[in-house]
Amino acid sequence: MRVTASCVCGSDLWPYGSMSPVDGPARMGHEFIGIVEETGSDVRTLAKGDLVVAPFAFSDGTCDFCREGLHTSCVHGTFWDMEPDEGGQAEAVRVPLADGTLVKLPVAADSALMPSLLTLSDVFGTGYHAAVAGGVTERTRVTVIGDGAVGLLAVLSAKMLGAEQIVLMGRHRTRTDLGREFGATDVVAARGEEGIERVRELTGGHGTHVVIEAVGTMPAYEQAVGVVRPGGVISRVGVPQYEEAPIGFASLFRHNIRLAGGPAPARAYAEELMPAILDGAIEPGKVFDATTDLDGVPAGYQDMADRKTLKVLIKP
Repeated sequence: MRVTASCVCGSDLWPYGSMSPVDGPARMGHEFIGIVEETGSDVRTLAKGDLVVAPFAFSDGTCDFCREGLHTSCVHGTFWDMEPDEGGQAEAVRVPLADGTLVKLPVAADSALMPSLLTLSDVFGTGYHAAVAGGVTERTRVTVIGDGAVGLLAVLSAKMLGAEQIVLMGRHRTRTDLGREFGATDVVAARGEEGIERVRELTGGHGTHVVIEAVGTMPAYEQAVGVVRPGGVISRVGVPQYEEAPIGFASLFRHNIRLAGGPAPARAYAEELMPAILDGAIEPGKVFDATTDLDGVPAGYQDMADRKTLKVLIKP
């Protein structure tokens, strides 16, 4: 497929931060929209000229896990970042298992809806998965930790699911202002014990039913443990940068706190979330605050790493 729109993901910043220049350039990117240019002999549902969005993992759509809506555990698929020599920040991509992976878009490639539709590839689906896995309902109080694109779209998702209260923990005013626009009822800029105390003050001292951890670091996890309500859920969608974390008697077990989350099966949510974008009810594409071509991608990574930019849209 010929890529017409792509972007840089916050999770791309983890490998970016650990790369060495001596290793040379790397193909990266797992969020993209494009036009089908050619199909293999086994492809049945797609044709040349179709405009499609690719989730951040490819999947066959037919295995037991795909049929259960867990496309990120497809027995024949994997994440784009694990596919050698492929990446969405490019002019073209070869898509394995195209019938199961790609989702057709009922608009033109130059549609003004393109930024919002691009979020279906990852960040919107991930924010929505966090809210769904946490069990957000109309009677739920929610804390979202992290004001990156996933955190902000977790706010939007919690709002869509009717959350009674949504506390956004973030320190960047332009981002938290967008979080308020998406549905946050409260913003807490403080971190650590101060931040935990502030959230508890806002929730009658008990904390919130659901905590969405959209960062992936140990301090963010510890903050989640600090603000979750007894009987509540910590839903993690930030890629964990640790293998061990407090889960014992004092941290989770004592108060029946559950852990949920994981890599979002964005393919499972794409058709569910698309109608609200198409009819203009929501605009998740507002998380994009910069646009570049392929030549500007390295600077885009640096700007995101320096927190100068929230999320970079790429137009090859």
